This record gives sequence, structure tokens and C-alpha cells, in this order.
Amino acid sequence: MKHLRSLSYVAEVARSGSIRRAAERLNITPSALTRQIQDIEYELGTPIFERLAHGMRLNAAGELLVRHIRDQAADLDRVRSQIADLSGVRRGHVALACSQAFVTQMVPEEVEAYRARFPQVGFTVQVRDHVQAVAALAAFEADLALVLQPPPSAELHPLYSGQQTLCALMRVGHPLAMDTGPVRLRDCLVHALALPDRSLAIRHHIDHALARRGVELHSTVESGSLEFLRNLVLREDVVSLQIPIGIPDDPRLHSRPIDTRDLAPMTMIVAQLRGRLLSVAAAKFADQLVARLNRQALSELG
Repeated sequence: MKHLRSLSYVAEVARSGSIRRAAERLNITPSALTRQIQDIEYELGTPIFERLAHGMRLNAAGELLVRHIRDQAADLDRVRSQIADLSGVRRGHVALACSQAFVTQMVPEEVEAYRARFPQVGFTVQVRDHVQAVAALAAFEADLALVLQPPPSAELHPLYSGQQTLCALMRVGHPLAMDTGPVRLRDCLVHALALPDRSLAIRHHIDHALARRGVELHSTVESGSLEFLRNLVLREDVVSLQIPIGIPDDPRLHSRPIDTRDLAPMTMIVAQLRGRLLSVAAAKFADQLVARLNRQALSELG
């Protein structure tokens, strides 16, 4: 790359029109810059500048050389971009911390789609709920977080924010599965409940809403595993509360949105640590996630 530096000196002298002004901009002495120009002219076997009383001006040979220098600089920029692409997108690594609700379908589908394009990119997917996911970002254990109801934090830089309405989930044949429209929470509470435990943001959201109304909650089964609760729903006439994006496409399952008068929608975000520069691979994956969530939000509006 040393010869590129020497050529950049020629371009600067051409731009400045003066050895002295070019030397000041390049932070070298005028005599050193003069020697660099003379060396290049010696290699080419011809002068490239006209020495004038008021400065330096390119001659025809110099014009050709400077055009070549600019072409080389553009080519080098492209090569640098391709090298960054190779090391970042194609051979990089993405660490994602995400709520359980997203690991059934969404995250596996997005990782599969990304790796179909860039098979040498590796992934670490950590199942972390809202508080732990933010902590993983702060500790540089994760590049990105995909979570529900994140705690207020100045360290979070949201890349996407949307909403998910909680659904009552039951098996086909359950009394509540006779309808598809919104269901009131009080109608769910008369049935046996299989609910997320207090390690999950969904349960905090439910408890907070019921506490405001002075309603006491009695669950039949509690678990920190949404997958376990879904499997239990398939085996018993119990009702679980989960977000729609985490419910798999299973003809044996039926879901109905909880009336928003009873439970407000939950906030869902894709975020990174504020001020952190993401790798190319992580930034591209974030773009992919956000694009999917935006498409999904538009389709729900439609």
C-alpha cells in the first residue's frame, strides 16, 4: 500500500496547485514531498507537472496519472467494502438474546433464512427474558435483543417497537374455542388456567392488569416454559395466555385475542446496546428481523 500513499501525494499537489500547501495538508515537509514527486517522475520517465512561478500544474502525462489514481482509489474502496462483507456478513457471528415467545417459530425461521444466504455466519441464541436480555446486551454477551416488555433503560437503543395482544390459547374442542373473536378475561378465569410463571414478562403483565382491578388469580399449573404450557393445553382442557407470534401453526390449537379492555397489548422490541457499533453480520440480521416484523404489522392492519 506504500505506493498508493505516494500516488495520493501527486493527487494532493494537483488539488492544491502548490508543493507548500500540499505539504501542509499532508503533514510532511515540502522537501520530502518534492522528493516523492521527483521519484515518481523518474519511474515514469517523464515530468507530470509544469513548474510555474506561482505553483504546480499537471501536464498531459500528469492528467492521465491523476485519472488513474482516482480510479485506483475508487477500486480500493470497493475492495475494502468487499473485504468487510466477507469478514462481517459471510463469516461473522450474531449473538441474539430473545424471549421464549420468539424461539418456537420466528427466530428459527429468520436464522434459517439468513444462513441460507450466508452459510458461514454463526449464531448464538440465548433464551433470556426481558431483564436478563438487557443485561446480556450491557455485558456484550449479545449483539441484539428481541424481547417483550423491556424494563426502562437508557442503555437500550430500539431498532423496532411494536405490540402483541395476548391471546387465550386452548385446544380445539374447548368450550372457549367455539368462537374466534376477542374474549373477555373474566370468561377465561372461570376455566382451569395454565399460566407462565413470574420469571416471564407475560405473567408480570397479567398480574399487573389484574391487581389494578382487584382480581385474584388462581392458576392450576404454572411454568417458566411456554412450550410445556402449550403441550399441556393439547392434553387438558386448560387455558393458557400467550402472544400470537409465539403460537405455532397447529390445527389442534385454537387462540382468541384477549379483549384489550382487560389486557393492554404488550410491547415487543428489537434493540441493541446504545452507542455500540454492530458487526456487519449483526446489523444485517437486525435489518432482516425488523423487515419481517414490519411486514407482519402491515399484514395485520390489512
